[in-house]
Amino acid sequence: METKYFSDKKYSKIDYITNPFQKGEYENCIFSDCDFSGTRLSDTLFTDCEFIDCNLSLVQLSDTAFRGIKFIGCKMLGLHFEDCNEFGLLFSFTNCILNNSSFYKTKIKNTSIKNSKLQEVDFAECDLTGSVFDNCDLAETIFDNTNMEKVDLSTSYNYSIDPDKNKLKKTRFSSDGLSGLLNKYDIIIE
Repeated sequence: METKYFSDKKYSKIDYITNPFQKGEYENCIFSDCDFSGTRLSDTLFTDCEFIDCNLSLVQLSDTAFRGIKFIGCKMLGLHFEDCNEFGLLFSFTNCILNNSSFYKTKIKNTSIKNSKLQEVDFAECDLTGSVFDNCDLAETIFDNTNMEKVDLSTSYNYSIDPDKNKLKKTRFSSDGLSGLLNKYDIIIE
């Protein structure tokens, strides 16, 4: 089967629940206000694309390649990023909701996540080296055996991170967020 190529195209207000998504290679495309919820994006390559105000909840990502992707204002509930093609995996998130998603064992160094909700997200065994979580809600998010070297969490909140179970060299925290490093001790900080 021949791979379809889509370059420099804009897709706006498309409901992919009723209009089937075409697999292929998308380069420098913009998806705006589209509903992908529950869609299979498997075996698709996205390079230098933007997803703006899209619903990508419960999208299937088996062998999906995201290279240089910007997600802006997107609803992305229950995604399994560990199923993505890991070669060149690079994306950023701004004003997104990523609740109940999983990045288990992914290598996503230098990832930028701004003003986003990441409640109950799984970052176990991830390599987050050099990533920035700017003003993110990390309530109930899992960090277990996670490489968090040089990660900036100084403006984020609601996290609970066990320093004995994660690699935290040169990780940045605010003094207000230090209590998130002590939760395992069940102490009261006032």
